[in-house]
Formats: sequence, C-alpha cells, structure tokens
Amino acid sequence: MNLTHSKIAAEKIRLLVLDVDGVLTDGSIYYSNSGDELKAFNIQDGLGIKLLQVADIEVAIITGRSSSLLSRRTKELGIDRVIQGREDKLTALNELLADQAYELDEIAYMGDDLPDLAVIRRVGLGMTVANASPTVAEHACWQSSRDGGCGAVREAAEFILKAQNKFAQAIEPFL
Repeated sequence: MNLTHSKIAAEKIRLLVLDVDGVLTDGSIYYSNSGDELKAFNIQDGLGIKLLQVADIEVAIITGRSSSLLSRRTKELGIDRVIQGREDKLTALNELLADQAYELDEIAYMGDDLPDLAVIRRVGLGMTVANASPTVAEHACWQSSRDGGCGAVREAAEFILKAQNKFAQAIEPFL
C-alpha cells in the first residue's frame, strides 16, 4: 500500500460505498433463542458517516446479507442508497451507479473479504479494515489500523476528509 497514492486518490472521492459484515460490524452474527438476528454497530463509525455527508460525500451500502437491522441503521444515518442480499458486489455497484454521475476514480469502497475484492480493485480508492482477509489487504490501496466494527469506517472517513482538507470544517460544530 502506497500512502501517497492513497492520499491522491482520496482527494477525488465523492462517494464511499461500504460493505456491512466485517466493516460496519465485527462480522459476528448473533441469534437469540427466538431466532432474532442481532448485530452491533459502532457509534464512531456512524459519526464518521455523518461527517462525510456534511462534507458532501455520499455514502452507500452494498452487502451480501439482507437484514432489517441494517435497514433501521441506514435510515438513522440518512443513507438512501442501500443494496442488500447481493454477493456479486461489482454488478450491484454498477446498478447503484446506473443513475449517478460518478466516475470510478471518484468512488471509494471499503470491504473485508473475497466478495469485496472485485470492487476494491475497480474503484479509485479500494479500502479495507485491519482484520481483513490477507488477499483483500494485498489488493487494497488503504487499510485502517482498526478492525471492522471497531471504528474502521470512522478512520476511513477522517482519512478522506483530511485528504480533501475538509476535516477541520466537518468537526467545527463540535469545537
């Protein structure tokens, strides 16, 4: 991974697309005795997404699993572009972009495992988490120091905002 190349690529990003399991969550899936599925989302990741949105960087989701929990979380975060239940993430990305004017070099994608690999290799800034599959880490342009579900998305958001000199403005309401 070349940090200089990653910073240059991050300067162009207008859309961050995220995987869910292993990126927004730690990849664990919990089931209650009644069969309910449970997931934990990191609040710092949520604020990182909000900071990107304030800076006019759109966030979208493409995930291989379908979950009403994710629908609830994306609604809370104001993420409108969500594709669930799709293992072929490159095809899903093309569908997501069908009515959008984004060039591939304006897109960052953060994933953690093999179903994310084709998209990570195709977009302008392929990103991954600290505990990603070694193969995915090998192909990503940028890797967080945090594991998925533990603030990795927040770290990615701050990296993009700092590369675009938008970080100070994004956090100004908190000062």
